[in-house]
Amino acid sequence: MTLFDHPAFEGHESVNAFFDEKSGLKCIIAVHSTALGPAAGGCRMWPYASADLALEDALRLSRAMSYKNAMADIPLGGGKAVIIGDARTQKTPALFEAFGRAVDQLGGRYWTAEDVGVSPADLTHARRETRYVAGLEGHPAASGDPSPVTAEGVFRGVALSVRRALNRDLAGITVAIQGVGHVGAYLADKLHAAGAKLIITDTNAEALRAVAERTGAKVVSPADIFEANAEVFAPCALGGAINAETLPRLKARIIAGGANNQLATPEVGRVLFERGMLYAPDYVINGGGIINVAAEIAALEAGTSFDATWVATKLDRLTETLEEVMTRSIAERRPTHEVANEIAKARIAAAAEAKLAA
Repeated sequence: MTLFDHPAFEGHESVNAFFDEKSGLKCIIAVHSTALGPAAGGCRMWPYASADLALEDALRLSRAMSYKNAMADIPLGGGKAVIIGDARTQKTPALFEAFGRAVDQLGGRYWTAEDVGVSPADLTHARRETRYVAGLEGHPAASGDPSPVTAEGVFRGVALSVRRALNRDLAGITVAIQGVGHVGAYLADKLHAAGAKLIITDTNAEALRAVAERTGAKVVSPADIFEANAEVFAPCALGGAINAETLPRLKARIIAGGANNQLATPEVGRVLFERGMLYAPDYVINGGGIINVAAEIAALEAGTSFDATWVATKLDRLTETLEEVMTRSIAERRPTHEVANEIAKARIAAAAEAKLAA
């Protein structure tokens, strides 16, 4: 199978592999679409078992970023970077400087930011070699940590899903959160404040303990979270959480969380729909963070300050878009992920046609 035949390729504009022998950098940057604007998406560092798995992740994540940015109605296309390596033992300033040079070679077609395994501190080293880095502090355009904004969007999406599927508010609802990293922890705090009961899991014992102490959440093992007695299952860890193995174990009526690529395959989404479960498409519900980043990129390009009001307006619109997806799903008797994909593709295609006509 060639790259162009890969199931996740789907018309990517470019796929770029970078290697730096001195620093040990092995990196793939996938640019799915620049129809709406320069591609934007975080950099993930993960000990992939093979280059093929790293490529698959880069392709799927960059495509999801195109859809996410289209649904968030922001002037950015979709891209993603993955670094092959163990973030716990292989990070060095030289590695991220080499990554910055790789980003710079794309000449502004891709803007990077933090993602799993990568922190703003890491990206300060990349910033020495390229200006196409967002999510850093210390300048008027700085947007700050996007995680709280992502969590706010997910929180609104959970509340909307509960109203639509259960006709009630969050008070007394039990939510099972898989992963209490940055987004998951902020989400837990918001749900707790709204009166929800929480069941949580993570591989990070310290993070679990901190969230449980603040919220009174029940802690379960990663293997047991799928069978938790909860109305809502909120995936906030890595992708593929909903698959042929885990789906039969879920007791929740609603799936709404912050993770990317939650469905292992599109077929899983159809099974969810046929079982009467409500799925909030991940790249719609978790778009708050990239809205924050988009405001920073716009300010950096214009030489102005970060516009928090613009972010708030876009976040309101994002929740409205999620409700539109749910409404169309019912009216058309189609799974929500299929409806969302159709809308995102139409927006990207319209933008591409407009660029050609200009």
